[in-house]
Amino acid sequence: METRALGDTGHDSTVMTFGAIALNWLEQEGADQLVELVLDHGVNHFDVAPTYGDAERKLGPKLRQHREEIFLGCKTQEREYEGAKRKLERSLTRLGVETIDLYQIHGLEYEHELETITGEGGALEAFREARDEGLVDHIGLTSHGDPGLILDALDRIDDLETVMFPLNPVVVGKDDDEYDYEAVLERANELDVGTLGIKAFTNGPWPSTDELPEADRPYANWYEPVDTPAEIEERFDFAASQGLTSVVSPGDPKLVAMVLDAADRYDGMAEPAQRSLVERLRHEESPVPEQLHH
Repeated sequence: METRALGDTGHDSTVMTFGAIALNWLEQEGADQLVELVLDHGVNHFDVAPTYGDAERKLGPKLRQHREEIFLGCKTQEREYEGAKRKLERSLTRLGVETIDLYQIHGLEYEHELETITGEGGALEAFREARDEGLVDHIGLTSHGDPGLILDALDRIDDLETVMFPLNPVVVGKDDDEYDYEAVLERANELDVGTLGIKAFTNGPWPSTDELPEADRPYANWYEPVDTPAEIEERFDFAASQGLTSVVSPGDPKLVAMVLDAADRYDGMAEPAQRSLVERLRHEESPVPEQLHH
């Protein structure tokens, strides 16, 4: 599988990152098998979080067995020093490892959060301290609410090494600033900051719970995904062709094998094909930024 430099971290990430939230929906044996499948395809970048149910614990056994092969991204929604420090220690314990390769500010949504994180007694202090202690190697940020806020963060946090954000044909086709993740991609590339794309496989928001109760949704994703091999390959090719370092796989384990196959086969996407996909989908409803929560 193709690899690309993850900014200036010194790590080359596979063009697909495994979104380990998928493990939450499986028993331990199934989780182990899925991790083995992902590793068999050569994927070397995994992403997990404490808010993903039991995913950290389910990842633990195979992570420890294959620690050298996995660049591990984890994250926290804590915004202050004490909370971030506690959550990091808890993640290390649940994962059963000594170091997290990439520790990320998770789900940044509001300017006041950025103030707290970067201010005195903010989470960033805990991140930097942990880096000095060797508990984390690199610092990153994730957001799916406001491209302008990510740009602010890139300006204010000079040791930010990766950003994770939505990128798909729907947001690329919108003209509003609130969807301008291409500006984030451009700035990150200028700064040599690694870029991780999420929501590449969205078909749109789920119907309302009145129309389709949560229990009846066929997939565990918080948005309705495309779910045929052809559509998944098309979406993967599009996202990977935008200049991202890596495309994060969707949250339902039933979709992972198709994404792995698309990532294996990836060899670019011609400009006309990209343009026609954007044109076809630009008027579709985007699940970002209206619904910010998983």
